Amino acid sequence: MMENATTSSALRAEDGHVFYCFEVISAHLTRGAKPPEPLFDTSVRCPLFVTWNKCGHELRGCIGCLKPLPITSLKDYAMNAAFKDHRFPPMQESELSSLSCTVSLLTDFEQGEDAFDWTVGVHGIMIDFVDPRGVARSAVYLPEVIPEQGWTKAQAVDSLVRKAGFSQPITDSLRKAIRLTRYKSSKQTRSYAEWQLTRQRNGCNGR
Repeated sequence: MMENATTSSALRAEDGHVFYCFEVISAHLTRGAKPPEPLFDTSVRCPLFVTWNKCGHELRGCIGCLKPLPITSLKDYAMNAAFKDHRFPPMQESELSSLSCTVSLLTDFEQGEDAFDWTVGVHGIMIDFVDPRGVARSAVYLPEVIPEQGWTKAQAVDSLVRKAGFSQPITDSLRKAIRLTRYKSSKQTRSYAEWQLTRQRNGCNGR
Protein backbone atom coordinates (compact mmCIF):
# COMPACT_ATOMS: atom_id res chain seq x y z
CA MET A 1 0.00 0.00 0.00
CA MET A 2 2.87 2.32 0.82
CA GLU A 3 5.19 1.68 -2.12
CA ASN A 4 4.57 5.09 -3.73
CA ALA A 5 4.84 7.11 -0.53
CA THR A 6 7.74 9.38 0.27
CA THR A 7 10.13 7.67 2.69
CA SER A 8 9.26 8.23 6.32
CA SER A 9 12.55 10.00 7.10
CA ALA A 10 11.56 12.76 4.68
CA LEU A 11 8.08 13.24 6.12
CA ARG A 12 7.42 15.97 8.64
CA ALA A 13 4.26 17.96 9.16
CA GLU A 14 5.00 21.69 9.09
CA ASP A 15 3.37 25.01 9.93
CA GLY A 16 3.02 25.63 6.21
CA HIS A 17 0.82 22.57 5.78
CA VAL A 18 -1.53 23.73 8.53
CA PHE A 19 -1.64 27.37 7.46
CA TYR A 20 -2.44 26.28 3.90
CA CYS A 21 -5.52 24.45 5.23
CA PHE A 22 -6.63 27.65 6.94
CA GLU A 23 -6.13 29.61 3.71
CA VAL A 24 -8.26 27.10 1.81
CA ILE A 25 -11.29 27.11 4.09
CA SER A 26 -11.08 30.84 4.80
CA ALA A 27 -11.18 31.62 1.08
CA HIS A 28 -14.20 29.35 0.72
CA LEU A 29 -16.11 30.68 3.73
CA THR A 30 -15.47 34.36 3.06
CA ARG A 31 -15.72 34.03 -0.72
CA GLY A 32 -12.42 35.82 -0.77
CA ALA A 33 -9.43 35.61 -3.06
CA LYS A 34 -8.22 32.27 -4.33
CA PRO A 35 -5.94 30.66 -1.72
CA PRO A 36 -2.24 31.17 -2.41
CA GLU A 37 -0.08 28.47 -3.91
CA PRO A 38 1.53 26.15 -1.34
CA LEU A 39 4.88 27.31 0.01
CA PHE A 40 5.95 23.78 0.99
CA ASP A 41 7.52 21.00 -1.04
CA THR A 42 4.76 19.70 -3.31
CA SER A 43 6.66 16.63 -4.52
CA VAL A 44 5.79 14.67 -1.36
CA ARG A 45 3.32 11.78 -1.46
CA CYS A 46 1.92 10.19 1.69
CA PRO A 47 -1.27 9.19 3.51
CA LEU A 48 -2.66 12.16 5.38
CA PHE A 49 -5.42 13.43 7.67
CA VAL A 50 -6.75 16.92 8.38
CA THR A 51 -8.45 17.52 11.72
CA TRP A 52 -10.38 20.64 12.77
CA ASN A 53 -10.98 21.31 16.46
CA LYS A 54 -13.04 24.06 18.00
CA CYS A 55 -12.25 25.86 21.26
CA GLY A 56 -9.21 23.73 21.92
CA HIS A 57 -10.13 20.03 21.84
CA GLU A 58 -13.75 19.86 20.65
CA LEU A 59 -13.64 17.84 17.45
CA ARG A 60 -15.19 19.69 14.50
CA GLY A 61 -14.20 17.44 11.63
CA CYS A 62 -11.57 14.88 10.65
CA ILE A 63 -11.11 13.21 7.28
CA GLY A 64 -8.11 11.62 5.64
CA CYS A 65 -6.82 8.84 3.44
CA LEU A 66 -4.62 5.83 4.19
CA LYS A 67 -3.27 5.63 0.64
CA PRO A 68 -0.37 7.80 -0.56
CA LEU A 69 -1.61 11.07 -2.04
CA PRO A 70 0.13 14.19 -3.37
CA ILE A 71 0.69 16.58 -0.45
CA THR A 72 -1.35 19.15 -2.39
CA SER A 73 -4.37 16.96 -1.53
CA LEU A 74 -4.36 18.83 1.78
CA LYS A 75 -6.60 21.30 -0.04
CA ASP A 76 -9.26 18.67 -0.67
CA TYR A 77 -9.05 17.12 2.78
CA ALA A 78 -9.14 20.49 4.55
CA MET A 79 -12.40 21.14 2.71
CA ASN A 80 -13.76 17.64 3.28
CA ALA A 81 -13.05 17.75 7.01
CA ALA A 82 -14.66 21.18 7.31
CA PHE A 83 -17.75 20.58 5.19
CA LYS A 84 -18.24 16.86 4.48
CA ASP A 85 -17.67 15.07 7.78
CA HIS A 86 -21.19 13.72 8.22
CA ARG A 87 -20.88 13.72 12.01
CA PHE A 88 -21.09 17.53 11.97
CA PRO A 89 -22.93 20.30 10.13
CA PRO A 90 -20.89 22.18 7.52
CA MET A 91 -18.55 24.74 9.03
CA GLN A 92 -19.69 28.37 9.24
CA GLU A 93 -17.65 31.56 8.85
CA SER A 94 -18.49 32.54 12.44
CA GLU A 95 -16.50 29.54 13.68
CA LEU A 96 -13.21 30.45 12.02
CA SER A 97 -11.68 32.35 14.92
CA SER A 98 -12.30 29.45 17.35
CA LEU A 99 -10.61 26.80 15.22
CA SER A 100 -7.36 24.93 15.39
CA CYS A 101 -6.11 22.64 12.64
CA THR A 102 -3.94 19.53 12.79
CA VAL A 103 -2.23 18.00 9.78
CA SER A 104 -1.08 14.40 10.23
CA LEU A 105 1.27 12.75 7.73
CA LEU A 106 1.24 8.97 8.18
CA THR A 107 4.35 6.78 8.07
CA ASP A 108 5.84 3.41 8.98
CA PHE A 109 2.89 1.13 8.24
CA GLU A 110 3.39 -2.40 9.63
CA GLN A 111 1.21 -5.48 9.98
CA GLY A 112 0.64 -6.43 13.62
CA GLU A 113 0.83 -10.02 14.81
CA ASP A 114 -2.54 -9.59 16.53
CA ALA A 115 -4.99 -6.87 17.59
CA PHE A 116 -2.76 -5.83 20.49
CA ASP A 117 0.63 -5.69 18.75
CA TRP A 118 1.13 -1.93 19.03
CA THR A 119 2.14 0.73 21.55
CA VAL A 120 -0.21 3.34 23.06
CA GLY A 121 1.08 6.85 22.40
CA VAL A 122 3.33 5.69 19.55
CA HIS A 123 1.11 4.02 16.98
CA GLY A 124 -2.11 4.72 15.22
CA ILE A 125 -4.10 1.59 14.42
CA MET A 126 -6.32 0.34 11.63
CA ILE A 127 -8.40 -2.82 12.00
CA ASP A 128 -10.02 -5.02 9.38
CA PHE A 129 -12.33 -7.93 10.15
CA VAL A 130 -15.26 -9.91 8.82
CA ASP A 131 -18.16 -10.05 11.24
CA PRO A 132 -20.20 -13.24 11.92
CA ARG A 133 -22.66 -12.23 9.19
CA GLY A 134 -19.88 -12.05 6.61
CA VAL A 135 -19.71 -8.25 6.44
CA ALA A 136 -16.21 -6.83 5.95
CA ARG A 137 -15.55 -3.93 8.32
CA SER A 138 -12.67 -1.56 9.01
CA ALA A 139 -11.89 1.51 11.11
CA VAL A 140 -8.89 3.63 12.06
CA TYR A 141 -7.64 5.84 14.88
CA LEU A 142 -4.82 8.35 14.66
CA PRO A 143 -1.99 7.88 17.22
CA GLU A 144 -3.12 10.71 19.49
CA VAL A 145 -6.71 9.47 19.90
CA ILE A 146 -5.99 6.59 22.29
CA PRO A 147 -3.93 8.53 24.89
CA GLU A 148 -6.31 11.49 24.67
CA GLN A 149 -9.18 9.17 25.61
CA GLY A 150 -7.18 7.38 28.30
CA TRP A 151 -7.96 3.98 26.79
CA THR A 152 -6.18 0.69 27.29
CA LYS A 153 -5.34 -1.35 24.20
CA ALA A 154 -8.43 -3.51 24.75
CA GLN A 155 -10.68 -0.47 25.08
CA ALA A 156 -9.23 1.09 21.95
CA VAL A 157 -9.68 -2.05 19.88
CA ASP A 158 -13.26 -2.52 21.08
CA SER A 159 -13.99 1.13 20.34
CA LEU A 160 -12.70 0.65 16.80
CA VAL A 161 -14.92 -2.39 16.38
CA ARG A 162 -17.90 -0.20 17.29
CA LYS A 163 -16.63 2.59 15.02
CA ALA A 164 -16.59 0.04 12.19
CA GLY A 165 -20.33 -0.33 12.68
CA PHE A 166 -20.47 -3.65 14.52
CA SER A 167 -23.15 -3.52 17.24
CA GLN A 168 -23.28 -7.13 18.41
CA PRO A 169 -21.37 -8.48 21.45
CA ILE A 170 -17.59 -8.33 20.97
CA THR A 171 -16.20 -11.81 21.65
CA ASP A 172 -12.65 -13.06 22.09
CA SER A 173 -12.99 -14.97 18.82
CA LEU A 174 -13.86 -11.74 17.01
CA ARG A 175 -10.86 -9.97 18.53
CA LYS A 176 -8.59 -12.83 17.45
CA ALA A 177 -9.88 -12.54 13.88
CA ILE A 178 -8.94 -8.84 13.62
CA ARG A 179 -6.18 -7.92 11.18
CA LEU A 180 -4.34 -4.93 12.63
CA THR A 181 -2.10 -2.43 10.87
CA ARG A 182 -0.06 -0.06 13.01
CA TYR A 183 1.57 3.15 11.85
CA LYS A 184 3.13 6.37 13.09
CA SER A 185 2.50 9.98 12.16
CA SER A 186 4.14 13.37 12.08
CA LYS A 187 1.64 15.99 13.10
CA GLN A 188 1.50 19.75 13.46
CA THR A 189 -1.26 21.78 15.12
CA ARG A 190 -1.79 25.52 14.88
CA SER A 191 -4.64 27.83 15.89
CA TYR A 192 -6.49 30.47 13.94
CA ALA A 193 -4.70 33.13 16.01
CA GLU A 194 -1.29 31.70 15.08
CA TRP A 195 -2.26 31.61 11.43
CA GLN A 196 -3.40 35.23 11.54
CA LEU A 197 -0.21 36.34 13.29
CA THR A 198 1.89 34.63 10.62
CA ARG A 199 -0.13 36.30 7.85
CA GLN A 200 0.37 39.70 9.46
CA ARG A 201 4.11 39.13 9.73
CA ASN A 202 4.16 38.23 6.07
CA GLY A 203 2.29 41.39 5.13
CA CYS A 204 -1.12 39.87 4.47
CA ASN A 205 -4.24 41.76 5.56
CA GLY A 206 -7.63 40.46 6.68
CA ARG A 207 -8.57 36.79 6.53
